[in-house]
Amino acid sequence: MTTPTREQATAGSSAGQLSPGLVRLMSVTCAVTVANLYYAQPLLHSIGTSLHVSQGSASLLVTAGQLGYAAGLLLIVPAGDIVRRRPLLTGLLALCAVTLVGCSLAPNLLVLAVAAMLAGITSVVVQMLVPYAATMASDAERGKVIGTLMGGLLIGILLSRTFAGVVAGLAGWRAVYAVAAVAMALTTVMLRRALPDHGPQLAISYRAQLRGVLDVALAEPALRWRSLIAACGFGSFACFWTTVTFLLAGPQYGFSQLEIGLFALVGAAGAVTSLAGGRAVDARPALRWPASGVALALLAISYLPIGLGGAQLGWVSLALLVVGVLVMDACVQGSHVINQSIVYDLLPEARSRLTTVYITTMFAGGALGSFAGAQAYQQWGWTGATLTAAAFPVAGLVCWGATRRHEVLRPASPG
Repeated sequence: MTTPTREQATAGSSAGQLSPGLVRLMSVTCAVTVANLYYAQPLLHSIGTSLHVSQGSASLLVTAGQLGYAAGLLLIVPAGDIVRRRPLLTGLLALCAVTLVGCSLAPNLLVLAVAAMLAGITSVVVQMLVPYAATMASDAERGKVIGTLMGGLLIGILLSRTFAGVVAGLAGWRAVYAVAAVAMALTTVMLRRALPDHGPQLAISYRAQLRGVLDVALAEPALRWRSLIAACGFGSFACFWTTVTFLLAGPQYGFSQLEIGLFALVGAAGAVTSLAGGRAVDARPALRWPASGVALALLAISYLPIGLGGAQLGWVSLALLVVGVLVMDACVQGSHVINQSIVYDLLPEARSRLTTVYITTMFAGGALGSFAGAQAYQQWGWTGATLTAAAFPVAGLVCWGATRRHEVLRPASPG
């Protein structure tokens, strides 16, 4: 396996060059950038009506964005270690702002889907900012810095749907992308002024860097299985959030765009509750494997109340849907935290390559989940979408069983 050596790293350490203001700015950048991937989910009904396309066709926007993000993770993120980061990061952010303008002005679904895919590709800045911040931080502050940026990332994911629903309820779905474009442009300018202009971290070729990613994937079976588990979890998550908009906007609930956005706060509450549990499990490595299985099993079970949320039971249906969403989001996020703790212990010296394999696979699963859920909803309604979403964690349990022999007897790396 090809791993970076000290001789390949550029001279001069950049550690300890992070001010609190720059850390906050990078955290905000993570939040507003990752949000680009989720704006479309609560807007699908409105977009479909506005552009005169079916619900299944409108849902392809989510798939396009996630496929674009996966492609960017695979092809662009590895370049972050071998080129100057400031022009790369700010250039991608500027292009992202342009693609969001394209989303707001798109005359038809095809143009909107292409713009959404390009926005997904350029949004991979997030996955380069976190390791860059870790490189610049001193040893004493590295954990705090990474935690701050990951907090911004989580806030962006959790509040993006609510933001989209509220803005669309007030000014229409096109205004969501227009406001997002302005936010990205402002972030680009501020980051351009604040980021130091360091040289490349590694003196290797792009081909060698990609080969290193492939080598890591081939050498680590636990990485492969954990990446597939993440794909199953995120596929289930994407399947639900892509299709629940159609249920909430339909005749059973008749939610407005604003109400759909506010409903997304339920998912935020569920995900936040998972963080404490994830940290507790992370402090006890022996519990990681069994806790991961419990999270996947509960994720599958959560679709029982979620499925009943589509039954004609009055307020009881909504209550069951809320309970199911709380459990579902908590299990998805909790499983993700456990996956990362296991993956990053495999090769501490090659974490950027581990991230490329893990996150690319995860978002490919999300794209599959969005597509499969939309098709199931179009064919069989809410019951079909729910069963499709539940199938993903069942597949994840198979992967979880397969990874046992690679994890239970393997001690965690000290780094």
